[in-house]
Order: sequence, then C-alpha cells, then structure tokens
Amino acid sequence: MEQAIIKKWVVGVDISLEETTYAVVNAKGEILVKDSFPTESYPNANDYIATLSERILMMIESNGGYESIRSVGVSCPSANFATGCMENSPNMPWKGVIPIGPMMRDRLGMAVAVANNAQVIALGEHAFGCARGMRNFVVITLGSGLGSCIFSNGLIHKGSDGYAGEVGHTCIVRNGRLCGCGHHGCLEAYTAAKGIVMTAQEVLAESDAPSLMRSVEKLSPKLISKFCDEGDELAIEVYRRTGFMLGLGLANYASVVNPEAFVFTGGIAKAGDWLLDPMQETFEKHVYKNMQGKTKFLVSELDEDNHDVLGASVLAWEVKEYSLFK
Repeated sequence: MEQAIIKKWVVGVDISLEETTYAVVNAKGEILVKDSFPTESYPNANDYIATLSERILMMIESNGGYESIRSVGVSCPSANFATGCMENSPNMPWKGVIPIGPMMRDRLGMAVAVANNAQVIALGEHAFGCARGMRNFVVITLGSGLGSCIFSNGLIHKGSDGYAGEVGHTCIVRNGRLCGCGHHGCLEAYTAAKGIVMTAQEVLAESDAPSLMRSVEKLSPKLISKFCDEGDELAIEVYRRTGFMLGLGLANYASVVNPEAFVFTGGIAKAGDWLLDPMQETFEKHVYKNMQGKTKFLVSELDEDNHDVLGASVLAWEVKEYSLFK
C-alpha cells in the first residue's frame, strides 16, 4: 500500500508597502527560515510576483524541497480571500485588480491562499496570540492604513463579497479629509499614518506654542509618540485627537458587532496610552450603553516582525492542498 506523504511545513508571506517578508513555518508557529526584500523596488506587479515566486522557490529548494511544503499563505492589503486578488488598494503601488493568488499558484505549482492583512493577523492572534480561546473579537491594524477583521463565532466574517470589516473606510466626518480610497471623511484619513501627520500639521498651525515637532522636517507617528514621552503638549494633543476619532469609530463598530475584545496591531499601536487612553474614554462615552465597560482593549503581544507571517502560515494550513509535484 502506498503511504501518503504528510507535509509538515508551509510558507507564510507578508506583503506590506515597504517590505515583503516570506518564511517557512511549521504547524506550531515556529519559523524555520525567513527572508525579505523591498516591495517598493518593484513598481510593476508582474515583475514583483515573478521575483517573490522565484525567491520562495529558492527558499523551498534549500530547505527540504517540495516534498516538505504543503501550501502558501499570503497577507496583503486590500486582498479578497474569495478571489485571491489584491483589489484596488489605496496605498500600494499597483492599481486595479492584481490576481496575486492565481499568478503565484501558476508559478509555484502549489496551493496559494490570499487574504487581507487584518484577516491574516486575526488568524495569527487566534492561533498564537492574545485572542487564543476567543470566539468573537475584532483585530484593528494601525499603520499606513487602518484595517480590521471581524472574528465571529470562531470564524472570520468575510461578508458576501469578501470585503467585511473595512471600518477604515467608514465616514467619521461629513465632507472631511480626502482618503486614499477617493471618499471624504474616512476614519483611516484621521487615524492612519498620513492622517496623524496631517493632524500634527493642523495642531502646529493652530498654536504658536513651542513643540519638538517644529524642528522635524519629516514627521511620523513614531516621532510624535516619542515627543509625547518627552512631555511635548502639542504632540500629546495630536494623539488625543487621533484617539478621539478612533474611539468614536470603534464605538459605532462595537455597537453593531458586539465584540469581546479589540486587538490592536501595527506601528501606531505602539503609541500606547497616548492613543489608547483617549480612545477608550471616547469609546465608553459613545458605545451602546448595554456594552459599556464590557469590551477589552488589547495590544498584540506577538513579535511585530513575525505576526503577519505567522497569520499567513495559519491561512496556508486552511487552504485545500494542491500540488503539481505529488
């Protein structure tokens, strides 16, 4: 009797605006080998996917070969799990619909699953992180954009077309700031990286008070958070306003989906209490009163350098196995 080959490893891929990371991961979430390259070096999507696929193949060949790899999971912004495509990303360099999953499947000869980064992070948090054991929670990713994923009754809620959870593109200010998606007043335009810098510019323009922010040619959320730690009152005001907007948006969100917890990930979440305190205060004031005081606010404890890759590895285990090399 021919014995079936049990493949013990998968490949997890994290595509972000600045960098693409890929790794071989086992079922316990242990990373065996990892590498990365700059995403921005490939303005052409076809060249990018060819390079990514070639690099993955080289890693596979150097670490056990095809016989050891079951499948590939990919985390990227604006991805649709149902189609395997990145669809009209407002922040990535490639516009329109990019069929990442099908293109990589053809090049790699094995199953490839693609999901947006918030969904992938939710899988990682549920399997390895602070959401382990929870059945109803929401992941909020705070970085170049604002993403989210609804984990409902132990499963990711994708919606009818795979777009559920796009809270970053809900309107929080009527006729407000222009968002990368083309609409005005989106929550992302006030709480993601560009929006926080814009808030800082507004705060500086409103006051003649001294601020460490005035001496910086290129502000970033990380720098503004650092200035908060140093007691800069205008920097603190930037995160107070950001926290207010985020708290208001999440109060609306929670009033609809009633999560057990919000789990925050991404570089902006590192602002800590400067962001989280005004956010939680605003949230409690505006959430449906029967939910007040019942929602946990958790910052991911997974290694920031690996949490997307780990989540992508969980995604890879869940896709139906396929291989040209069985």
